[in-house]
Amino acid sequence: DVQLQASGGGLVQAGGSLRLSCAASGLSVDDYAIGWFRQAPGKEREGVSCISRSDGVTHYADSVKGRFTVSSDNAKNTVYLQMNSLKPEDTAVYYCAADSLGSADIVWATEGRLMDYWGKGTLVTVSS
Repeated sequence: DVQLQASGGGLVQAGGSLRLSCAASGLSVDDYAIGWFRQAPGKEREGVSCISRSDGVTHYADSVKGRFTVSSDNAKNTVYLQMNSLKPEDTAVYYCAADSLGSADIVWATEGRLMDYWGKGTLVTVSS
């Protein structure tokens, strides 16, 4: 079976950093596009970043561009989201998801609506 395990969330002060991990089993992060999404209480889900290693494409939301970096480690079959200069507005539950079409361009254009697998979220709380 396919499983995606998001981890690395926690409580951090504004300006601090966290690294989230999305460990995949049952699929290869080299063959699937992997997206990071977040949702705060009472707000809609939004795309944060995505990556497709097959074509070397990445995308970032304007609100995180320059602060967050997405990367993959094929040996560990894991995708990471390095989050620097965190702001209180980044507080949310963060989810990773996988798309079998293997295209970050498609993931971004469809706002994650076509993702095949979703993992459980990890909570990020940024204090002022």
